[in-house]
Amino acid sequence: MSTDLTALLVGAAVLVAATLAVAVVLLVRLVRARRALRRAGLPVERQWVFWAAIAYLVLPADLLPDPIFLDDIGVLVLALRALGSASDGPAAPRG
Repeated sequence: MSTDLTALLVGAAVLVAATLAVAVVLLVRLVRARRALRRAGLPVERQWVFWAAIAYLVLPADLLPDPIFLDDIGVLVLALRALGSASDGPAAPRG
């Protein structure tokens, strides 16, 4: 195997590992945000956003091939923003 091909494969592997790491970090933040909203007693009316983001991350059908997790990262970021905006709304009375 040539040196150029080896360098290309190593670079691609590092890129895949980095994007996967970012996707996993965002997934953990999404789960923590959902738990924090539930503990705070805020109504999580956008639960479908959470479950849709999780499903998109684990299902094999993606907009981009799976070695490139940029679309997964985008979906997770949008879900985090949706959950964050749910926490910015008025608090529901506890009963």
